[in-house]
Amino acid sequence: MANLGNPQNTIDVIQKHGFRFQKKFGQNFLIDTHVLDKIVAAAGVTKDDMVLEIGPGIGTMTQYLAESAREVVAVEIDKNLIPILEETLSAYDNVTILNEDILKVDIAKLAEEKNGGKPIKVVANLPYYITTPIIMGLFESGVPLDNITIMVQKEVADRMQEGPGTKDYGALSLAVQYYAKPEIVANVPPNCFIPRPNVGSAVIRLTRYPEPPVKVDDEKKMFALIRASFNQRRKTLVNGLSNAPEVKATKDDVLNALGKMGLSETIRGEALTLEQFAELSNLL
Repeated sequence: MANLGNPQNTIDVIQKHGFRFQKKFGQNFLIDTHVLDKIVAAAGVTKDDMVLEIGPGIGTMTQYLAESAREVVAVEIDKNLIPILEETLSAYDNVTILNEDILKVDIAKLAEEKNGGKPIKVVANLPYYITTPIIMGLFESGVPLDNITIMVQKEVADRMQEGPGTKDYGALSLAVQYYAKPEIVANVPPNCFIPRPNVGSAVIRLTRYPEPPVKVDDEKKMFALIRASFNQRRKTLVNGLSNAPEVKATKDDVLNALGKMGLSETIRGEALTLEQFAELSNLL
């Protein structure tokens, strides 16, 4: 079976099938064996594991995962890639290919059927526009997860591990850090892909916390607060929250809560830590 981490083999497969890249799916295929090895190592894939791969493309990483895992379920939205995957993965009897939109797949049911409800590992090479909904969907759905190891745009990876006071810090940083420990394991330049993207990428591993690092009475309320405070970054927290219909708090409520926390009335959302958002949410 031709190793697709080799650029020439990837080009051959694409040409043989007359495959056309679709901009709407943000398709960039990885052609660097070092990066592939790093991803599988970072995810800690062993023969005990079921791996869910999102966006297998032509099966490059799927081949690597199939060598290391007990079972791989690869979910690909582009129906034009299915015949290619059936060919490139024909040597493996531990791979299931699903032609579905990952946002509509019942992943918890999949984990139950294929892994007896034990935590699964998720590996993906995600296009920019869908990174956040997929990651948040995985965390919020309560699917049993060990870790998510994903290739994303470098700037998005940075954002996931930023702390308060930086321009990249925002709702995504806080959401990821509530559910998981983020760690960038590799930076990946554009020349590692066909076609070459315009920006650098990074592999980031999100290791799921058994328990969130902060105690919050109502998760949904806290995330509504967080979103409202970053929707208008230039506004003070008091103005941002008291104008947000989903928060249901008056200016006085917010001022009282900030007073109890010993925070300034003019503080902005980007200055608060996850702990402080949890405390504010509990107070409100």
